[in-house]
Amino acid sequence: MGSNDFVTLFFLVAAVLIFLQLRSVLGRRTGNEKPPFEPYNQRDVSQAPGGDDGKLVTLPRREEGGDERFSAIDAFAKPGTSLNASLRDLVAFDAGFNPKEFLNGARMAYEMIVTAFAEGDRKTLKGLLSREVYEGFDSAISERGSRGETMKSTFVGIEKAEIKQAGIKDNEEQVTVRVVCQLITATFDKDGKLIDGDPDAVSEVNDIWTFARDIRSRDPNWKLVATESEQ
Repeated sequence: MGSNDFVTLFFLVAAVLIFLQLRSVLGRRTGNEKPPFEPYNQRDVSQAPGGDDGKLVTLPRREEGGDERFSAIDAFAKPGTSLNASLRDLVAFDAGFNPKEFLNGARMAYEMIVTAFAEGDRKTLKGLLSREVYEGFDSAISERGSRGETMKSTFVGIEKAEIKQAGIKDNEEQVTVRVVCQLITATFDKDGKLIDGDPDAVSEVNDIWTFARDIRSRDPNWKLVATESEQ
């Protein structure tokens, strides 16, 4: 046997020994392996109470004490409250949901939507609104334009934003947010005459907005599905 053959044989034996050692460590099963987590288990969705009446329902509870996913919920909403319970149930279906991060996103979306509506920016609105809500905004923009009116708006800031309700409706995660903001807004007719608002005064606006996301979709984006003004 030549020296080259001896070297080749040596490395071949070494490779076999390494493979057997790795197999003994990585390939061994203990019988205690946990099944993969399935946040979108349809069996659990179908068992949600009141799922066929179209109302906002509370998701079935999944008792997973000590789960790290719920620590952000407990820090956001007091344990034992209905809001804490509903947010915990939401996280049981969407492990990536974080109420604080969601609220930050809702604040940004609110400002973008209010500003886009004033400017007639349909492209921005279409990406942030559900089809039904977009149609309402689009109609209002069209009517404003047909009368030759222009709307000027300055977004001053959001004083307060809070989650009021969370749940599942028609296979959608839904979170309702109350927003209190400061705006300077004024509408002028085709001749430039002020017909609504005040270009020099800051006004307070109180809105209740609901955002939704399809729990069956991998798309992480939420859209505005309902709006109302707080009386």
